Amino acid sequence: MKRFRVLTKFLLFMLSAVLVLAGCSKESSSGKQEDSGKGEPYEVSMAYITFTKIDDLPLVQEEINKIVKEKINATIKLVPINGANYQQQTNLMLTGNEKLDLLVTSSFFGYNTQAAKGQLVALDDLLKSHGKGVLEILPEHLLEGNKVNGEIFGTPSMRDWGSYYGFIMRKDIVEKHNIDLSQIKTFTDLEAVFKIVKENEPSLTPIVNTGQGSTVTSVLAGGKFDVLGDSLGAVSFKTEKMVNMFEEPEYVNAVELARKWFQAGYVLKDSATSQEASANIVKAGKGFGYFSHMKPGFEVQEKGITGHEMVSVKLSDVYSYTDAATGFNLSIARNSQNPEKAMEVINLLYTDKDVMNLLANGIEGKHYEVKPEGVISLPEGVAESNYVFGQWQIGNNFLTYPWEGNDPDYWEQMKQHNDSAIFSPAFGFTFNPDPVKTEIAAAMNVLNQYRVGIETGTLDPGKSLPEFNKKLKDAGLEKIIAEKQKQYDEWKKK
Repeated sequence: MKRFRVLTKFLLFMLSAVLVLAGCSKESSSGKQEDSGKGEPYEVSMAYITFTKIDDLPLVQEEINKIVKEKINATIKLVPINGANYQQQTNLMLTGNEKLDLLVTSSFFGYNTQAAKGQLVALDDLLKSHGKGVLEILPEHLLEGNKVNGEIFGTPSMRDWGSYYGFIMRKDIVEKHNIDLSQIKTFTDLEAVFKIVKENEPSLTPIVNTGQGSTVTSVLAGGKFDVLGDSLGAVSFKTEKMVNMFEEPEYVNAVELARKWFQAGYVLKDSATSQEASANIVKAGKGFGYFSHMKPGFEVQEKGITGHEMVSVKLSDVYSYTDAATGFNLSIARNSQNPEKAMEVINLLYTDKDVMNLLANGIEGKHYEVKPEGVISLPEGVAESNYVFGQWQIGNNFLTYPWEGNDPDYWEQMKQHNDSAIFSPAFGFTFNPDPVKTEIAAAMNVLNQYRVGIETGTLDPGKSLPEFNKKLKDAGLEKIIAEKQKQYDEWKKK
């Protein structure tokens, strides 16, 4: 949307966001569904990303299916896949004949390529016939931003559409050492905090970012580039041009700072090879904190995963990228034997409060209880839930209860957060990778070889960064960037 191209379009987006949230507040738990004729019963299998505890998944699935069976004569089979294996496993499912109806797709996991290769079902007609609730809820610009070759292949989750960057850490350690977070104004100010933790808490690594999430460098360079999913040619916020991000000063400076911290012993030694999520390392009592992109209520969200009271410092403005549209979608797999029923399930996830709260929070009375003020907490006597779901990836999160620690008007705060975002000049741009798919495949191999090592500070950037960039150029990066710039320029003219 070229910073929404003109003020008029920006105001239209703001209006659409207000209308969305107003609609959310008025919805009933009935989750009205257009008549599907119900037909024969059908089991809709749905693959999604998990990092956390899901012992009670069968119980939650059973409760969800009581509603889904009654409303659309279908059941849902939840298929959790660990985040570290998600892309590989779902690609195998899409290229094979395994039964799969719905899956979480993402620009981080090759959404554009999957759509272009015919592995996903185009949703335009299905949304009109069986997903009218989705069309009423989702802002049009998000669906437009999801198009590949002019067609929609995924419905974006209703969540935070903007992020700010900072560091989140254990509150008890901060208080124990009388760390004054009000003095932390920049990323480099955190060095004093890391030094205190390193010297006084030998069992804790100060920074536990790994390759299974945001790397140190990706957060330090946050707000400087829109990586357009694959980072092979990114749009600079400063110049609004396509650049090789890995040669830009902002990226180089971030890499050098990450290296400095790694050499000081502040960064997890095996950060480049660890398959563990940062929050789980903190939960295991081995880490102090981690860099991340954040949103309102992030501390409460991470407390639910780490088991510790968490506190954060905000070190950037709020930014919104193209992945606000393509970051986390629900798509229908080409393998689906009943795309219509799959779309009816998607429709429920955007319109039915009961289904979304079960999926997101589990069973009331067992996994949470509702407080009089309208927030939820763990039931009395329950120290840790046996069902934790990353609801940000699926459906309409504005239908769910906020967790205790958040204000009852959490979703209104989220609206204000989204409204404050600085939008990428490429917001809504979708790249068609077909003309350079051979070069992309070769360049991705180079990324996989170098990037995590460089961005965690494990590799010496003085040696590895020039090698990395040379191999990227040998793989055809300049051709990829030229093609992206060409498509980007054409898009801006529309």
